[in-house]
Amino acid sequence: MRELFVLFLRIGVTAFGGPAAHIAVMKHEVVDRLNWMSEDEFLDLLSATNLIPGPNSTEMAIHIGLHRAGLRGLLVAGAAFILPAVFMVAALARAYQSYGSLPQIASLLYAVKPVMIAIILQAIVGLAGKARRLPLLALLCLILALWGVDELLLLFGAGAWMGLRRWWTGAVSVLSLCRLTLVSLAFITLPNALTAMQGAGPVPFGMAPLFLFFLKVGATLYGSGYVLLAFLRSTLVEQWGWLSAGQLLDAIAVGQVTPGPVFTTATFVGYLLGGPTAAALATVAIFLPSFFWVALSGPWIPRLRSWPLASAFLDGVNVASLALMAAVTVQLVRTSISDGATFVIAIASLALLVKTRINATWLIGAAACFGLIQAL
Repeated sequence: MRELFVLFLRIGVTAFGGPAAHIAVMKHEVVDRLNWMSEDEFLDLLSATNLIPGPNSTEMAIHIGLHRAGLRGLLVAGAAFILPAVFMVAALARAYQSYGSLPQIASLLYAVKPVMIAIILQAIVGLAGKARRLPLLALLCLILALWGVDELLLLFGAGAWMGLRRWWTGAVSVLSLCRLTLVSLAFITLPNALTAMQGAGPVPFGMAPLFLFFLKVGATLYGSGYVLLAFLRSTLVEQWGWLSAGQLLDAIAVGQVTPGPVFTTATFVGYLLGGPTAAALATVAIFLPSFFWVALSGPWIPRLRSWPLASAFLDGVNVASLALMAAVTVQLVRTSISDGATFVIAIASLALLVKTRINATWLIGAAACFGLIQAL
């Protein structure tokens, strides 16, 4: 328990760069450095987080805790990863209320982002075993991800394709393939249907509707911080009128520039609307479904490998998951490698990670210090 707590507390304090970067840091720690699981086991857990709603990196932390120490580990790892970001975001929200603007912290991220790109690249290369065995599927998934195809369609489509291949070889029955297809279609369409079921018109602010709204977000939302932005804007800004558009953009910015999960945006929004109590309620509501989904799905992941159709489906989802990570990396490179210094930082960090067993936290800390010194 102490190992889990210390590890994920450290990751929660230092892991900048969004879900792909967080997952890459976790892979570096639990697979490469600590040998808590194999690369295949890690990739199966990663695929499982992509198939359930909620923040992927938070669910990955919870999965690792469950794998390492059961239900107690699930709670310890998840809480240790989430809480540092919650306290940081709450402090920024308080400062925002007092001064009406956000502190200038872009300089901190100037050198951190290239390091996170190096960490993600190392993780992708380390996990790419199945993608190398299915190069055409991997390439197609990457092209579609860069083209903007819905991530659920990509994940379940790749899984269904691998299931169809397994059926074609005669390893599974037509009935099993039909069941897989129906489940895939349900998972693709159900989240959109649930998130569309909102009553029209404004709702007065209150703790109960705040809690229920963020509970629904955590239970049904797939995708990145940009999807979260669209979801919050349609309800909290346009429909209910609780926030201005500028306040919402600042809330999303805080969630993205602080370490840890982007869903701590809910902490910022709750604090703006109702102080510490509302911030705590919104935070619990948006993260609670993740613990439920992982506790429900986690025990089934090892068993799926013993079923031919489910194993083939997981292989396809694994390839699509890596393609999504690669697509995110391409987007990060465009925004993070802005000059010669950031290019050198990325290459040097990648070389250190490949040639040595250096802890990624030291690289992140050194990059943050370099960014601050340059700004000063």
